[in-house]
Amino acid sequence: MSSAKSIVISCAGIGSRLGLGQTKALININGKSLIAWQLETFKDVEDVRIVVGYQANDVIKEVSRYRKDVIFVYNHRYFETKTGASFYLGARHANEYVIEWDGDLLVHPDDVREILSTEGEFICYADKASDEAVFVNTGKDGCVESFSSETGDYEWTGPACIRKDRLQYSSGNVFNQLEPYLPMPGLKIRAYDVDTYDDYLRVSEMVSSWKLI
Repeated sequence: MSSAKSIVISCAGIGSRLGLGQTKALININGKSLIAWQLETFKDVEDVRIVVGYQANDVIKEVSRYRKDVIFVYNHRYFETKTGASFYLGARHANEYVIEWDGDLLVHPDDVREILSTEGEFICYADKASDEAVFVNTGKDGCVESFSSETGDYEWTGPACIRKDRLQYSSGNVFNQLEPYLPMPGLKIRAYDVDTYDDYLRVSEMVSSWKLI
């Protein structure tokens, strides 16, 4: 079922808030790079596209250790754009439905399987965990009704699935691309992104408790 969708992983950013001197895709999480953890959960997905920018050659080299069929897309404006631009660029020649996945995000393997098997468009959200979160407000049916930088029911972590023909170029964030289409179906998952060093420590501890894969 997942082969009908494309995964676009945005790995172009610098990761300056983390302070480890490398793009987040390459940080070590319990003995493996973050991108390696992601690729392992996508082993049954045929179409995986990775958007690169900062330290592009290092990311490509690391990804190639695990898969030879990944499509790489360059975001040459990674210094001045955010994940919205990378998602748009990565999705342009993808399948009809595209799943956005941030390069700093780890999702519980059971929830990855649910994401890949869920039909149609949707937005994922998680319990609040990160230090610097964008919040999601949901309706009674779990649909995502709005995003907020101040308060909300849950944390926006991504991923999100949308038809690629609905994507518009944005130099901002992915949630800005989704806002015109709200409300959208929501999917609650266990997901953790790495924005700060405290996030990094928390994610490392969380992953060690998962029964992987």
